[in-house]
Amino acid sequence: MQQPMYVLSEDSSRTRGRAAQDSNVRAGRAVANAVRTTLGPRGMDKMLVDTAGEVVITNDGATILREMDIEHPAAQMLVEVSETQEEAVGDGTTTAAVLAGELLARAEDLLDDAIHPSVIVEGYHEAARIAGEAIDEMRVDADLDDDLLARVAESSMTGKGTGDVAAATLAELVVEAVRRVETDEEIDRDDIRLHARAGAASSASELVDGILLDEEPATDDMPREVTDATVAVLDAKLEVRTGEADAEYAISSVDQLDAAIRAEDAELRGYAETLAAAGVDVLVCSKKIDDRVAGYLADAGILAFTNVSDADAGAVAAVTGAKRLGTLADLDADDLGTAASVSVERHGEDDLTFVRGGSGDGPVTLLLRGSTEHVLAELERAMADAVDVVVAAIEGGVVPGAGATEIAIADRVRSAAAGVEGRTQLAVEAFADAVEALPRTLAENAGIDPIDALVELRSTHESAGSAGIVTGERSASVGDPVAAGIVDPAAVKREAVASATEAARLILRIDDVIAAE
Repeated sequence: MQQPMYVLSEDSSRTRGRAAQDSNVRAGRAVANAVRTTLGPRGMDKMLVDTAGEVVITNDGATILREMDIEHPAAQMLVEVSETQEEAVGDGTTTAAVLAGELLARAEDLLDDAIHPSVIVEGYHEAARIAGEAIDEMRVDADLDDDLLARVAESSMTGKGTGDVAAATLAELVVEAVRRVETDEEIDRDDIRLHARAGAASSASELVDGILLDEEPATDDMPREVTDATVAVLDAKLEVRTGEADAEYAISSVDQLDAAIRAEDAELRGYAETLAAAGVDVLVCSKKIDDRVAGYLADAGILAFTNVSDADAGAVAAVTGAKRLGTLADLDADDLGTAASVSVERHGEDDLTFVRGGSGDGPVTLLLRGSTEHVLAELERAMADAVDVVVAAIEGGVVPGAGATEIAIADRVRSAAAGVEGRTQLAVEAFADAVEALPRTLAENAGIDPIDALVELRSTHESAGSAGIVTGERSASVGDPVAAGIVDPAAVKREAVASATEAARLILRIDDVIAAE
């Protein structure tokens, strides 16, 4: 008898067939269930504590999954789904994770009925295509004015920690920021910077027409505010030049020493004189400024910053329209930028530098305030998501929120299932059931009966064409989300369906797990 050949080490383990599929599906469902209760405006928060005792309080799906110590490889795929969703459109991370978990749960029932994984994968692929068509058909035919965009931002932030200020107020700041950087060609998301600073109420948050730097003047005797400022951005050291080769100079008299000191001092003073002669009021230097040069700059009334990060120096150049200089030689007016004001302001125990009203097309900054670090961290996440969804809405339009689009997707997919041949039809119908789990979860998290809500959602959708879980200050009910001002970017829905389906299909195709112990 031929002896079996073993190609794995003794420390390896192997799970095959249905056992591997069951393990992967359960892991995926567990991850989805971990964030399910955070979905929607009435979703609950999670408190995450790491081994060092650091606490994160949030209901942002991507943050929760990122902070969790997840080891199962299939579960990690759902974490990647939320991360992909976050990077692509900035919101809908919980939706994507929950949908992926529901697709796996429905697939488990089909596997129990002896439906082959390849058939399920094929059905999910077809259903996702139909879902994309449904999303396009649900797009709201309305002008994307500031009011509608503010609703998009507010819908994104509702239920997330915004401190003592209403989401509507912050939404207006977000829309204003996006409009400031919008051009005919595109919207550069990186042109909207977020700067979080604890020590004040959230209502003190503001939009700065420019940028903020965590910098203080090179010396204390420099001016702390310059209006109508001429700005230079320098990427060179302002100190005594040194040769590349090692050299020694022999000084044999006091006169020679004095002459060397005077020459060195003249070189350093020359830097300040060159800048002053060019009319520079503010110098931003990404390299070191010698203390003596800083003193001469202060004497000339120039506000200077030393060792500024490359990113911040680039931002100043973009805001003010200044060129980044590698030397002060041949400095002229075309190399310089302008700003309405450059001011150093005290915030708590730290200095912040504000560069406002630049002549360039550079970024704007949302200065976020919070009474505690936990409030501020959640506010920063909420505002980042809001900026992303407003940009996505401008670029791809909006659809009804509050679960209405998901009801439309399920209805469209279920209707199309009748035209699908064979067992694949069962997978298409399972996809529709999985999508309906999202509005059902919204209803459950809002405190209303999920079964009754789902029945009413289907009925209202058939009669009115749009039905979602509309939440008020004290109650929730089935209604028209567009009339209530609840809209979401179409890109968020499309990305959630695509990424969740792809993750579920990938997991279902695995029938063998080999792990090294």
